[in-house]
Amino acid sequence: MRFVRSRPIRVLPVGRVRAVEIALWSIAVTIVVMSSAFGWSAAERRIARLERRLGIVERKLDAVLGHVGVALAEPGFEEVDSFLREGKKLHAIKAYRDRTGATLAEAKDFVERVAGER
Repeated sequence: MRFVRSRPIRVLPVGRVRAVEIALWSIAVTIVVMSSAFGWSAAERRIARLERRLGIVERKLDAVLGHVGVALAEPGFEEVDSFLREGKKLHAIKAYRDRTGATLAEAKDFVERVAGER
């Protein structure tokens, strides 16, 4: 068996290898960052859509309960009730937001609804 000598393998200088390696890592990091950014924005949109739908369901349920004449006591909101008895509506809204993490509009709607039931 006869061995044929092929062309010699060219070896890149160390500086060039390092530059190529850095470029490949940069591309990989960019791909990871971009894919996670797009993934989070999709998840955030889905969460926002679900929160809107939940708000609609809650309003419908409140309307049905109001129509039937059923009043449900909200458990765990004694502090909100005490502020409302004292006439401190803003403090009641703040207490509700602290307790539930609700938005300002949601807390205001809740406090006004509870105050209107009194």
